[in-house]
Amino acid sequence: MRILGTICARGGSKGIKNKNIRTLYKKPLIAHSIEALKAWGKANRIVCSTDSEQIKKISNEYGAETPFIRPAELATDSASKLSVWQHMVKFCEKEENNKYDFIVDLDPTSPLRLVKDIDNGFEKLKKFDADIIFSVYKADKNPYFNMIELDENNYAHLCKTPKEYVTSRQQSPKVYSLNASIYILKRDFLIQTSNILSGKCIIYEMSDFSIDIDREIDFEFIEFILNKGLFKFDF
Repeated sequence: MRILGTICARGGSKGIKNKNIRTLYKKPLIAHSIEALKAWGKANRIVCSTDSEQIKKISNEYGAETPFIRPAELATDSASKLSVWQHMVKFCEKEENNKYDFIVDLDPTSPLRLVKDIDNGFEKLKKFDADIIFSVYKADKNPYFNMIELDENNYAHLCKTPKEYVTSRQQSPKVYSLNASIYILKRDFLIQTSNILSGKCIIYEMSDFSIDIDREIDFEFIEFILNKGLFKFDF
């Protein structure tokens, strides 16, 4: 069984400048994901896909390989993560003249994960013979209760209509938010698909602390969580 550990980190973050290498808890943000994969210890190779020489340098310092600079067309705001993964796998397999079985991807911008989260997610994927498992947390808003969209006449309606009228979020069907922290995929599914939600998808639930950093306030929130000792890495 061969596993490719991947980190995807482009240089052109607009919400937070140089987000992937900004210092969080005494280390560049990307370092926490690289070190988590290293501590997990089951990936045959850990590769970072980036278009940035600065990210490449820091990734190398913390133990990730950067055997290529990401093509410009895969480093735009509109480029899909799926296409970046497919490029990484094809590049590495051609370079090694060998195939992988699984891809384990950790997103630098969602660092509050444990090594046991990676391992538990991987074992769950194998147990259920799924094509992909991705990490989530319980959503604080629910489309069956307190999420609204407008119709063609600009009248407001619930995003999803429950089978029965509900008076509280707790009565609503469970929904989850993707946190982008962990993705684990079967290699053959990854290479062949054009939509990661098209296969047998399962979830791995994490703490609601494990948000994806997209804004300055998100960065400050995660710094607060770490500095207060409300979350502790296990590596």
